[in-house]
Amino acid sequence: MYEDLKLPPLEYKVDEVPKILTDIPGPKAKKYIEIANKYNARSTREIPVVARRAKNAVVEDVDGNLFIDMAAAIAVANVGHNNPYVVERIKRALDTMINFAAHDFYTVGIALLAQKLSELAPINADYAKVFFVNSGTESVEAGIKIARHNRGPYFIAFYRAFHGRTMGSLSLTCSKPVHRKTFYSTMPGVRHAPYPDPYRNPRHEENPEEVGKLAIEFIEDYILGHAVDPEEVAAIVFEPVQGEGGYIVPPKSFFEGLERLRKDYGILLFDDEVQAGMGRTGKRFAIEHFGLRPDIMTLAKALGGGAPIGATIIRPDLDFKGDGYHSSTFGGNNLAVLAALGVIDYMKEHNLPERAAKLGEKVMKRLKEAQEEIELIGDVRGLGLMIGVDLVKDRKTKAYATEERDKVILNALKRGVIFLPCGKSVVRIAPPLTIEEELLMKGVEILIEEIKKVDKERKK
Repeated sequence: MYEDLKLPPLEYKVDEVPKILTDIPGPKAKKYIEIANKYNARSTREIPVVARRAKNAVVEDVDGNLFIDMAAAIAVANVGHNNPYVVERIKRALDTMINFAAHDFYTVGIALLAQKLSELAPINADYAKVFFVNSGTESVEAGIKIARHNRGPYFIAFYRAFHGRTMGSLSLTCSKPVHRKTFYSTMPGVRHAPYPDPYRNPRHEENPEEVGKLAIEFIEDYILGHAVDPEEVAAIVFEPVQGEGGYIVPPKSFFEGLERLRKDYGILLFDDEVQAGMGRTGKRFAIEHFGLRPDIMTLAKALGGGAPIGATIIRPDLDFKGDGYHSSTFGGNNLAVLAALGVIDYMKEHNLPERAAKLGEKVMKRLKEAQEEIELIGDVRGLGLMIGVDLVKDRKTKAYATEERDKVILNALKRGVIFLPCGKSVVRIAPPLTIEEELLMKGVEILIEEIKKVDKERKK
């Protein structure tokens, strides 16, 4: 079976994708799935695709089926799978140096990447400092320690948030009960508030800006007014667009309120851009849509173009007050750092945020048209190519259509298009920002067709 690891790079013709040759999963895929289920510990695998090659927005499985990847490996392949800039930089690292404990010594790569991120990130200071790690959850862990190091023991996070699964970040995560089940107790000192969801909110408020104000009101009146002293709150941790929680886009009033809380109480603003950053929303960083400059920012996923890397970007005055407070053996390893430099260069040279914004507008327009004729579509929302299609059993009650959503995703997969769920009833659309427009719209049309089929079936 090792022959599936020895193939040349994938080549394809756009007009021949998707291409489905077998049932999904196919015969070879079933064998690998059987091996994986026996020897791999359980995780979150829901989609029965056994991939062996990928290029840009196309994934080939072990049976030769070609899929349109509308998930970008969970918003990782923003510059496309096996991007040539990333591959070239990784080869350079393999030829020269893979790792040299960058937190104990120095390397050229960490100096240059930190400088580059400092220039790009909209941190609330003249420049930023960067701590490199291996993943999104590790970047959040570093941010937690930096915030606590400088202020009090408490944090404010949000319902439906996802910030990772390690024990510190898990205390901030509040997306699904299963994430925390059996893991009590998590890090103490975290208070959660309602995230400003214009479509679903506790007071059924229809004005998005009022929803944002109510979220701030809750924090100030209930948490800061009754639960914790503001002077002991280290940071408010938020996603500028919630990812796992349902691709929820908050109103601008929410960020205006966060700015006021920082001004009034000195609380740090901690922006988790692990999924929404790196051009995904049509801006380099999602927070740029809202005009707020955070004190702490975390990146991962798309930063390495597939190589494992995370970054915690901070105001320089928040830096640790001495050596040894935090470190990482593989954080800032040369291979991942060079890959990240390739990602940044490619995004700039090909203006990917602008491309994501333009393609996103086209996708949103088509989905809004479909919403008018398909009752199962309750809401279409998003920024750039971070788009959620929220399916509902009833538009008035907005009851979650979870089973219907899952059926749509499975049926689309059988036709050769990979989508992922989020929230309780949302199909997320997050393809590589480099996806060929023809493939993007093919994927969207197949999604619409499958939603329409499921909508008709449920009415019988």
